[in-house]
Amino acid sequence: MITNQALYQLSYSSHAAVRQSTVIIRSTPIRPGPGNVNQFLYTRPQPPLGDRSCPSVGFARAGRGACLSFTSMQGDRLMKRARGFTLIEVMITVAIVAILATVAFPAYTDYIMRSKISEMVGQLSEMRVKLEQYFLDNRTYVGACAAGTVAPVPAAPQVKYFTYTCPTLTATTYTVTATGAAAQGMSGFVYTIDQANIRATTGVGTGWTLTTTCWTLKKDGSC
Repeated sequence: MITNQALYQLSYSSHAAVRQSTVIIRSTPIRPGPGNVNQFLYTRPQPPLGDRSCPSVGFARAGRGACLSFTSMQGDRLMKRARGFTLIEVMITVAIVAILATVAFPAYTDYIMRSKISEMVGQLSEMRVKLEQYFLDNRTYVGACAAGTVAPVPAAPQVKYFTYTCPTLTATTYTVTATGAAAQGMSGFVYTIDQANIRATTGVGTGWTLTTTCWTLKKDGSC
C-alpha cells in the first residue's frame, strides 16, 4: 500500500557525463479505476550537464536537469485541448443580444430623457416662486429675470439641458420659457409657465406625443 506522502529523490553525479534522476509522485494507492489519473513514475538517465533540454513530447522540466514523463492509468492527456464555439451557438447568442437591445435600449433612452426633463421641472417651479417674491418687493414683474435680483434667470453651470428666458415681463404678467439644448439631445422640447401657474408644452422631441395643456414628461404624452 502506497501512502499519501510524496517522495522526490534526485541523484546527481558531478564527475559522470550521465546523471540518473528518479522521480516518484503518488497521491493515492494504485488501483484500476477511472479515478487513478494523477500518478507519475519515471526513471531515466539524464543528458550531460551541457544539455539541459527535455524531449519535446510527453516530458516537462522538473528541476536541475531532471525530466518528468506524465502517464495515467487510463492514458488520458492531462491537458485537454480547448474547445471553441460552434456556429449555431454564436448565432443563438447574437439573436439573444439583438432581442435584448431591441427592448432595453429604447426604454433606457426614454429614461435618460425623463431625467433631463426633471431639470426643467425644478427650475421653472423655482423660478415662479422667485418671481412672486420679486413682485411682492416691487409690485411689478418688470426688471425681474436679471442678475442681481431675487429672480435671476437660471444659467450654467447650475443648468445644463435647457436654456431659460423671460419673453414676457409686464407689471402684472410674466412668462418663463425653458428650451431644450440641442447639444444635450433635447432639441425640440419647449416648456412654459406664467403668473397664473399655467404650465404648457409647446414642443417635444422626435417620437414624443405633444400635450399642450401640461408639461409633457413622458413619451406617450402623459404629464
